[in-house]
Amino acid sequence: MSQNEVEKKESKLSKVLEVISGSFAPIIGVLAGAGLLKAALSVLSQLGWLSSESGTYIVLSAAGNSIFYFLPVFLGITIAIKLGGNGYVGGAIGAALLTPEIINLVDAGVETVNFLGLPVNLADYSSTVFPIFIAMFVYAALEKFLKKIIYKDIQMFINPLISLVILVPLTMLIFGPFGNLVGEGLGSIITFLSDKSGLLAGAVLGGTWTFLTIAGLHWTIIPLAIANLANGPDPIIGMAAPAVFAQIAVAIAIFIKIKDNELKSLAASGILPGSLAGTTEAIYYGILLRFRKTIIYVVIAGAVGGAINGAFGVVMNDFVLPSVLSIPAFSPISQHLVGIGVAFVLGLIFPFILGYQGKNDVTAHLKVIKPETITSPLKGNVIPLTEVNEQLFATNTVGEGAAIQPIEGKVYAPADGEVTTLFPTQHAIGITSNNGAEILIYVGIDTVKLNGQYFNVHVKQGDQVEKGNLLLEFDIKNIEKAGYDITTPVVITNTEEYTNIDVTKEASVSSESSLMKLNL
Repeated sequence: MSQNEVEKKESKLSKVLEVISGSFAPIIGVLAGAGLLKAALSVLSQLGWLSSESGTYIVLSAAGNSIFYFLPVFLGITIAIKLGGNGYVGGAIGAALLTPEIINLVDAGVETVNFLGLPVNLADYSSTVFPIFIAMFVYAALEKFLKKIIYKDIQMFINPLISLVILVPLTMLIFGPFGNLVGEGLGSIITFLSDKSGLLAGAVLGGTWTFLTIAGLHWTIIPLAIANLANGPDPIIGMAAPAVFAQIAVAIAIFIKIKDNELKSLAASGILPGSLAGTTEAIYYGILLRFRKTIIYVVIAGAVGGAINGAFGVVMNDFVLPSVLSIPAFSPISQHLVGIGVAFVLGLIFPFILGYQGKNDVTAHLKVIKPETITSPLKGNVIPLTEVNEQLFATNTVGEGAAIQPIEGKVYAPADGEVTTLFPTQHAIGITSNNGAEILIYVGIDTVKLNGQYFNVHVKQGDQVEKGNLLLEFDIKNIEKAGYDITTPVVITNTEEYTNIDVTKEASVSSESSLMKLNL
């Protein structure tokens, strides 16, 4: 196989992964919130505090079940939009699978109906994932074709008409049964691996979950978990959950041990959302990637906890993001508490016993921090961090600095120093200058989801670089065409070492311009 063919295959895979992550991202919050509501209702019912036959329970249950029952509708909208189609047409195709005419027949035990002489196997597609994904990929291709052949002035109603007439029957005839077969097959494989060796499966998933989330690849696993829930409980998130608690524990340990107030605030900013909502971005970007030794602790703690949950057969009964509030969504709950508890304790004690600073951390070298001027790593227009469409940067959680809207797809070294962080997805790079500044250059917003596509790195971690050396190149046109904001934050992650950071007042900069002055 030629290099060209390999690149084309990788490009297609990256596109599929991007569509999956981009389709779930808009609804993941409501999925998690609804899951928490369902878990709370389950607890209240089991405790006898709220009868499952009461009006209150029925109304709140409807609120919790709605997003899951009508998941094909919501995914039809988000997938179609992500693929460049009409989101409302996508939603209508998903809704067609759940209309009363179909559901009533399914509930009545009718297995097939006749469509133009062809037998259509009826099924309950509520809460399903894969059928609508397949249908939307075909719809996107059909929509592009129709735009080429249909007169522009009548496309508004003719295109949806043709799409509905073609796609709804095809989905019921082919895509639905095949998608359900795929989902059930993947679920069976996961269940088989868990049954064969839940301990091993849990150890692998718990140990790698942190890397998967940093790389954005966890979005490809979440659909599998949701698909499993359509047919029963899901073991995937049950085995991954301990990794989240290990991350929270490490952040708590850093918060307790470290004396610097800025880093304490950074750790605290990750502990609260991680504990209550299961969102740990601030922890792995602000803590784990800063003190890389802690990544080892999270891997070990997550693997041990995952192995325990896997061995005990812990499953998720309603979709939630692992957190303190979502514990009731897992069962058996006592074994789940053991698994996440062990991961939490290990994540907490490792930094106290073994420390949290690795040999590659600047603070571990006890370097003398010196004032210096950082040049711009890119050519483009300067904007304040507060205008960046990413809260971790806009709120200075990661560090102070500036953002650049690049007009050239090249990143140069902003100072003499060492490449201390290089993201696997190639979209971000960290430089530690010889004067002690920790500089993070983060190309684009959410470009982690591109998995390295359109990026070409010219250095590797540990390389010594000089100011002006070319670090990486990226394809602005294709990244923006893929729907990503190319705004590039340039921040000083050890901001606490400086009394103030003066950002240039110039509206535009080149790779030789002064971007910021770091003062002690």
